[in-house]
Amino acid sequence: MDDNRIALIKEEIKHYNIHTFNDLEKFRIKFLGRKQGLINILLKNIKNIPIENKKIYGKIINGLKKKVQEKIKNFCSNNYLNVSKMVDIDPTIPGKFSEIGSMHPLSIIKYKIIDMFMNIGYSYVDGLEIEDDWHNFTALNIPVSHPSRDIQDTFFLCKDKSILLRTHTSSVQIRYMKNHIPPFRVLSIGKVYRNETISSRSNFMFHQAEGFYIDKKVSFSDLKQTVHYLIHSLFGKVKIRFRPSYFPFTVPSAEIDILYNNDWLEIMGCGMIDPIVLKNVDINSEIYTGFAFGVGIERLALMIYNLKDIRIYFENDIRFLKQFTSEF
Repeated sequence: MDDNRIALIKEEIKHYNIHTFNDLEKFRIKFLGRKQGLINILLKNIKNIPIENKKIYGKIINGLKKKVQEKIKNFCSNNYLNVSKMVDIDPTIPGKFSEIGSMHPLSIIKYKIIDMFMNIGYSYVDGLEIEDDWHNFTALNIPVSHPSRDIQDTFFLCKDKSILLRTHTSSVQIRYMKNHIPPFRVLSIGKVYRNETISSRSNFMFHQAEGFYIDKKVSFSDLKQTVHYLIHSLFGKVKIRFRPSYFPFTVPSAEIDILYNNDWLEIMGCGMIDPIVLKNVDINSEIYTGFAFGVGIERLALMIYNLKDIRIYFENDIRFLKQFTSEF
């Protein structure tokens, strides 16, 4: 990089005369313009210098950029009261109103759950929405012709039905466990797809939160404590009921109900990860055990915000959406 060129730019910044806001804009474009700005050109050229000098020149160029920004800031501060004379506006007139957006109710619940589980040592990971049969079904102890496949009535993307839109976030378990050595605690939240009729209580797409914990001597008692933590954090000290159930990838399995408005309502499913699933991802089930749970975000939001129709989440009605404020 040409040291003389840097020195010339430094002097030009120092002695550049700015009298009006038009001068100021020309100054800004000349030195900070995205395409032809002199400082940005210097930054692009850093890739051509030896690696041992990159840090030195980077510091010098950032120093030049700071001088430009300081000169702009000083001019604006010194000429604030004269703005009306220079650009023919009255700075005392209120600006144009810009409506502030709000976070979607599903996003509020999602980030609240992420925050809750990161506080107890969980890591958050994203997963693929387009999956293959092995990760979505077979590795989770759901072989071809298993009845639960019919219940999920999947959206397939290929004629041979090997590629599909994931039907649950449990596929994240498989991908994560294949590439990591226990112990680990993981949470994943994302869209899942099932061929369901759209109604006030169901949709072909919904958001699911999936958590799993693998370690030595993980027990059903650990699972119960985690479920209590999740539900009590969202709903307060409500009554919780575990009912025996069946999922192909957990054993034993349970459905979780909470006492809500004097009725028991199903809210989520959970269970101890089946040893077959652990074997499919090369985890020794004689050493490690684990649990998993899954819950629909839409259902949680219906209960927390006392809503009646799931379709309202996706209608983009500003009157509905602007009612929500984030807690984060």
